[in-house]
Amino acid sequence: MSQKTRFDLEQADIPSAWYNLNADFPEPLPPPLHPGTKAPLPPEALEAIFPRNLIEQEISAEQWIEIPETVRDIYALWRPTPLLRAVRLEKALNTPAHIYYKYEGVSPAGSHKVNTAVPQAYYNKIAGTKRLATETGAGQWGASLAFACSLFGLECNIYMVKVSYDQKPYRRMLMHTWGATVHASPSDRTEFGRKLLAEDPHCSGSLGIAISEAVEDTVKTPDTKYSLGSVLNHVCLHQTVIGEETIKQMEKAGEEPDVIFGCCGGGSNFAGIAFPYLRKKIREGKKYRIVGVEPTACPTLTEGELRYDFGDTAETTPLLKMFTLGHKFMPPAIHAGGLRYHGMSPMVSHALKLGLIEAEAYHQTKVFEAAMLFARNEGIVPAPESSHAIAAVVAEAVKARTEGKKRVLLFNLSGHGLLDLSSYESYLHGKLTDV
Repeated sequence: MSQKTRFDLEQADIPSAWYNLNADFPEPLPPPLHPGTKAPLPPEALEAIFPRNLIEQEISAEQWIEIPETVRDIYALWRPTPLLRAVRLEKALNTPAHIYYKYEGVSPAGSHKVNTAVPQAYYNKIAGTKRLATETGAGQWGASLAFACSLFGLECNIYMVKVSYDQKPYRRMLMHTWGATVHASPSDRTEFGRKLLAEDPHCSGSLGIAISEAVEDTVKTPDTKYSLGSVLNHVCLHQTVIGEETIKQMEKAGEEPDVIFGCCGGGSNFAGIAFPYLRKKIREGKKYRIVGVEPTACPTLTEGELRYDFGDTAETTPLLKMFTLGHKFMPPAIHAGGLRYHGMSPMVSHALKLGLIEAEAYHQTKVFEAAMLFARNEGIVPAPESSHAIAAVVAEAVKARTEGKKRVLLFNLSGHGLLDLSSYESYLHGKLTDV
């Protein structure tokens, strides 16, 4: 094909600062509340689980926060990541739409999660932390933090949602390779885990449960801090390297997106691609449609309530104003393990409330159908989570064909699915069902 399909940047183009959407919201983001008093939470109350330097980022309203040179040097192992045009997918769909994707699967752990794992490990290291505790769903975050901890000499203890622990053994092995300890959650390592196992020995787990275990581990273990791979403001902040690079790459491509898509679980990869474009939408009056895509089995944005809720099942976290299905919600055991979370990032939730973004939900069979189409035309096997964005892109491209209108579509391909092949095998053998 004659079209140029890849739009690269130089290493010098790695962003030097993260973008903070909090600086540009037309209405202030509601603060977290103390779970007992329900009063706004003072920042120092978070020091039991986070280092002060990350708390400062969590509450910051500065528009730009400088990326430390040590972090940028590590980013250079895989950044800038490529922007590609999916011309073969366009041809297969017979669509006038131009489809672009930012590919984060080239990172060491195979997903966008390393963008925040590295700075979180760095800030903990300089704060004197010796050990990090965390949770992981499908394993992308756990693998990313294990890698980052190996670079900074930190111990890493991971609670992996049991259904994913069983479904995705190679992600677990990857965490082991980078020196982490991994437990199936609910586990017998924490008081909360033992309580749940006594009630239901076959509990498949959830991210809310795994968060509760990781937080309990943190507060009971000396020199330990908690690390989270999505949802919180500082996590979304770190991911904006994705969108900042993409804006420059789309300029090289000579086009500007009409619609921007990202899958949504806790909100981190969506924030990474969307927040820099929201800056242009708010400050420059751009008319982008920005769409978060989630599973119908865990439809936080499309069917949840916007209210204060706990981030975990055991009710140990601060109360966050977010779209939620309720912290006791137990998501079905779908294969997109990274999207099985009851709540949504407060920043993403606030953007939806203000009408700055939209949300859609898809069944997993439709998602895997789109993933297969993408893999067989573009050659990359996408992660099940990322494939939700692909399903929405395919639907938009078909709509463009029906209407005979060219649209420029952009999505974040947040990770590869090479360690999710059992999910594809299940799909190919007709074993996946819609919930």
